[in-house]
Amino acid sequence: MSPEVAWKATLGELELQMTKAVFNTWLKGAELVAVDQNQSKYTVSVQTAYARDFLQNRLQDTVKRTLSSVTNVATDVEFVVGAPQPEPVMATAAPSPAPPVRPAPRRHRTVVKPPSRQLMSDSTFNTRYTFATFVVGHNNRLAHAAALAVAEAPGQTYNPLFIYGGVGLGKTHLLQAVGHKSLQAGLSVCYVSSETFTNDLIQSIRKQKTAEFRAKYRSPDVLLIDDIQFIAGKESTQEELFHTFNDLHSRGKQVILSSDRQPRAMVTLEDRLRSRFEWGLMADIQLPDQETRVAILQSKAEEKNVTVPRGVLNLIAHHVRSNIRELEGALNKVLAYSQLTGAPISTDMVNMALADYMRLPEKVTVQQVINEVSRYYSVTEDKMTGRGRSRSIVYPRQIAMYLCRTETDASFPQIGQ
Repeated sequence: MSPEVAWKATLGELELQMTKAVFNTWLKGAELVAVDQNQSKYTVSVQTAYARDFLQNRLQDTVKRTLSSVTNVATDVEFVVGAPQPEPVMATAAPSPAPPVRPAPRRHRTVVKPPSRQLMSDSTFNTRYTFATFVVGHNNRLAHAAALAVAEAPGQTYNPLFIYGGVGLGKTHLLQAVGHKSLQAGLSVCYVSSETFTNDLIQSIRKQKTAEFRAKYRSPDVLLIDDIQFIAGKESTQEELFHTFNDLHSRGKQVILSSDRQPRAMVTLEDRLRSRFEWGLMADIQLPDQETRVAILQSKAEEKNVTVPRGVLNLIAHHVRSNIRELEGALNKVLAYSQLTGAPISTDMVNMALADYMRLPEKVTVQQVINEVSRYYSVTEDKMTGRGRSRSIVYPRQIAMYLCRTETDASFPQIGQ
């Protein structure tokens, strides 16, 4: 069997062994350019330096094993970029030397620069977003534990990890905390938002640099994509993410995604992606309770080296409940108000600084409830407070009684009168 035939047969075997995405990315353009005299070492040309490094570090054993099984001889493989000057190929059992394998013609190729082994992303990690600064409560305990487990053993547990929850509850914090810990372990990390992923894909198609795009997103040990819900309805982005996910998952690389909703709530998300997002572990983050909000405020105050009375923290946590960003913003406003006015931090000062957060409703009276219910149901006050028992009167009367009890300070006897 000639070396050319052996190499083609090897590629055919490898295509059956690997996923389509892996084979097309790393081996589809590989060309045999030289074989030593004993046919025990094949030199194979690939298009980029990064592809060469990847094949040598990750797939060389697989390629050698497959090639050796095809040739029935222990064969080594060397990967090079471009087409070096080949040595003539010698056939061992032939009466005359076999014709040399001609070097592949040089083509104009764009060399893909290997992405950084540390952080392959235009985004920069926030130094404050680490596990040490993440405040754990009942609302986020599962998500925190899952993220920590993934950071300690990427690709081995909970792959993929899908974190979902409302705005400003700590999803980005957890993703970047995993990124920090992975970098400390010497792993390559790619952290992007779904918008960046989409924009990079568009630019790679426009500039015909899809190889660079795939090398960037299919090479890291840990891929982190924030706000993945925005890919819903974008067919090309979903197609590329599908193949990227398959490639990383098949090689045991960790994928972590965040979203403001569950995959099943993304109506225009393809079923094949939805099933993969739900494949590993889905962890939700709920609104923090009062104790967790106070702990978050305490942590933020310590970061700023400011002492805030416990009563003030309780007051802020009581009035700001929507999300953590708003909670931190309220604390910053109180601290700024204190610094600019010179006033000490107290509950009175907090009431002034956060007046827009503390719009207390006016006290509702029983008479106001009766008037509004009468107007809404088109029933006169006399009929509603009278002895009539028709359905058109009894139902509004019961509504008024319920509202008087829940929205006023009136007791049951007072409501009955």
